[in-house]
Amino acid sequence: MAKEYKLTRDRLKELEAELHYLKTTREKEVAEQIKEARSFGDLSENSEYDEAKNEQAKLYGRITEIENIMSHAVVIDETTDAEEENRVGIGCTVKVRDVELDETDVFAIVGSQEANPMENRISDDSPFGKALLGKLIGEIAEVEAPAGTIRIEILDVNR
Repeated sequence: MAKEYKLTRDRLKELEAELHYLKTTREKEVAEQIKEARSFGDLSENSEYDEAKNEQAKLYGRITEIENIMSHAVVIDETTDAEEENRVGIGCTVKVRDVELDETDVFAIVGSQEANPMENRISDDSPFGKALLGKLIGEIAEVEAPAGTIRIEILDVNR
């Protein structure tokens, strides 16, 4: 079975826009680079041609990657009923407190395709994300880290 990619509707739209750009504008630009490089003569010693062909390979690789993601995408349902409102899930923002250090932070729980730890966007597949999923406000999550177990209290959950 193929891997499922959990995406928000916004991320799916971004991928659709990128795919459209790559298949229309960028593909024509690369084709023009190849055409121009061919006009320089002998292809065996033509670095411009090699570079243009490498760019074409990267372009088609990215197109294939996006098409694969989109064909196996599962759109995250960001609407919930009243019972699930206080439970951590994909697509929500969670305010947490490190019990030992008494430090608070806010994280967005997202699918692996949208994760960016530098922006506090944590993947649901990461140890931290897995530990938080399904927890309710007030519960303690334990995260296994190289330095030992970290205890995190769930302070708030927003959808």
